[in-house]
Amino acid sequence: MFRTVLIANRGEIACRVIRTLRSMGIRSVAVYSDADAGARHVRLADAAVRLGPAPAAQSYLDIDAVLAAARSTGAEAIHPGYGFLAENAGFAQACDDAGIVFIGPSAESIRVMGDKITAKNAVEARGVPTVPGIAKPGMTNEELAAAAGGIGYPLLIKPSAGGGGKGMHVVESAEQLAGSLEAARREAAASFGDDTLFLERYVLTPRHIEVQILADAHGNVIHLGERECSLQRRHQKVIEEAPSPLLDEATRARIGEAACETARSVGYRGAGTVEFIVPADAPDEFFFMEMNTRLQVEHPVTEEVTGVDLVEQQLRVAAGETLELEQDDIVLDGHSIETRIYAEDPAAGFLPTGGLVEHVRHPEGEGVRVDTSLEDGLLVSVDYDPMLAKVITWGRDREEARRRMVAALEDTAVVGFTTNVEFLRALLELPDVVDGNLDTGLIAREFNGLEFATPGEREFREAALLMDAARGSSADPWRRRDGWRLGESAPRRFPLVAADGTTHTVLLSGTVDAPAVVSAADTKPDAGRTATLPALVTRRGQEVAVTIGGVGRSFTAVVGPEGVQLTRRGALFDIRRVRADHSVHGEAESTPTLTSPMPGTVLVTSVEDGTTVVEGDPVLVVEAMKMEHVIRSTVAGTVALNAAVGDAVSRGQVLAVITPEATEGTDGGDGSDVSSAHTENPESPEKEGSVA
Repeated sequence: MFRTVLIANRGEIACRVIRTLRSMGIRSVAVYSDADAGARHVRLADAAVRLGPAPAAQSYLDIDAVLAAARSTGAEAIHPGYGFLAENAGFAQACDDAGIVFIGPSAESIRVMGDKITAKNAVEARGVPTVPGIAKPGMTNEELAAAAGGIGYPLLIKPSAGGGGKGMHVVESAEQLAGSLEAARREAAASFGDDTLFLERYVLTPRHIEVQILADAHGNVIHLGERECSLQRRHQKVIEEAPSPLLDEATRARIGEAACETARSVGYRGAGTVEFIVPADAPDEFFFMEMNTRLQVEHPVTEEVTGVDLVEQQLRVAAGETLELEQDDIVLDGHSIETRIYAEDPAAGFLPTGGLVEHVRHPEGEGVRVDTSLEDGLLVSVDYDPMLAKVITWGRDREEARRRMVAALEDTAVVGFTTNVEFLRALLELPDVVDGNLDTGLIAREFNGLEFATPGEREFREAALLMDAARGSSADPWRRRDGWRLGESAPRRFPLVAADGTTHTVLLSGTVDAPAVVSAADTKPDAGRTATLPALVTRRGQEVAVTIGGVGRSFTAVVGPEGVQLTRRGALFDIRRVRADHSVHGEAESTPTLTSPMPGTVLVTSVEDGTTVVEGDPVLVVEAMKMEHVIRSTVAGTVALNAAVGDAVSRGQVLAVITPEATEGTDGGDGSDVSSAHTENPESPEKEGSVA
């Protein structure tokens, strides 16, 4: 067995691999970029080596730097995690050439399965069913368009390289095809360095089911059951579970054997996942989509129901050991569900967020596991994938695992910026999800019906009490800031605004030590409605309890005299005090200014400076956390660009200004009646297809 292993990755997966290395007595080496110098995985490892600046191309994707780090620390093997270099055949070959063990399959296996066209042809030759379509290397847009008619609409454009849904587009009609092909090529080239595309029939109401396999270098191949990954958004998995609630035992055995046959087709070695698309209305049918030649993000649910440590098995296989497990040894016990915690704002179209983690609280309890790199003080940038952590639950059956997950998410708090925790909790309560009636388009269909928490009168009262307490008190009446005066204390007025624009005014009386809520109203307090409610604020670090009128509610909060961020049931409420000289309503809705909706990088400028545009014309494309967002004009006029391709931009930064054309019924260039720019995501079709 290896004495020292380097983890060529970051974040929660690096922490996860270190945990198994430590349990096996193996020395761990972390690598990091400048952005991750203070990250948790760096501190957990026995040694750590700097790779380079924050951009992945200059750090985590720098093969020479990773190999140099391995040599300098005496690492005999490299675990690639997932993402970055995990499925890079050139990296696997470079490790082999350097005499360092790559903990994964051979470079040739990665090449064959990493190209979806060659992979499809390889498994077809072994009798594994595949989705009808056309998959030939080097096809031009014109050739693909000519073949599309024979496949029929809707169809799915897929990049031959890569995975994770990037570059995939559902096309409903021939009119959409040309634009979708151009976008898919650009995204595939940017994400994978390869713009080869192919087409498949789009399977209606598809379910995404994948099978975990293990194979050693001695010809032994087994599967560890399947995972259901049908809950997806923009071709990205959101919630996974094992086993699938769809399959019966006979189909489970057949799909498992097809997965093993797929692995045998390339002489696979290590842990891998074979992904299938299964029509919801014909669960006994399945079609091969691709093979992921690495550990999957969702591998914990398989570990929970089988009791097998997949990272340990990867290490043993890479060290040349024979699999001790046989197929009959694999027994599925209970049910497991995983949710992915992302730095994104579901209510704002899932735009990336990020920033400073003021405080994090992870759930605990029976049947709850958390794989994470999150901790207080972590700065989450847009340089890398937005996934922050994974919450995994186990139950004796699916409903127990689901209930435990809902409770775990309610007990999860990430204070500092918006995450998708509340969205995940609401999704798990949908009737179809409760019943296991899943497909890859469910989120797109049901999203508008999901109810997200909005701050109510209670939250505004709590925010006012916390801000009041944050001002402090003093034994010296001349230094007190709570309205103290001879006689009755003066009431303290808190005009407040939430992040969604909701406003409320709270009036407090009494002292900071013994406050009382006099009233909470949108307008000046009405004496007829005034009710005095005694309040008590109890703080223990950043865990806060507020009791108003004898009824207490607990939450996690970061408090200042001018604002509060409080998290309850996974929902983050950002409430600020409004000053007399500050309008709570911005002017963006009445100015022709295009601003960035999130921090990121300008990927494309669709027009040149001075170009005349009409309403709806694309002006720029901003990329953040591997997502592209098209920024379009909502007014006709002349563009003045304030940003160029490659510029790093912040949320709200002005990217361009459009001088409106004078038209009948408007004020022209002086106070034109225009609305703000809006964004759209080119990877957000009305229907979602099954994905890699």
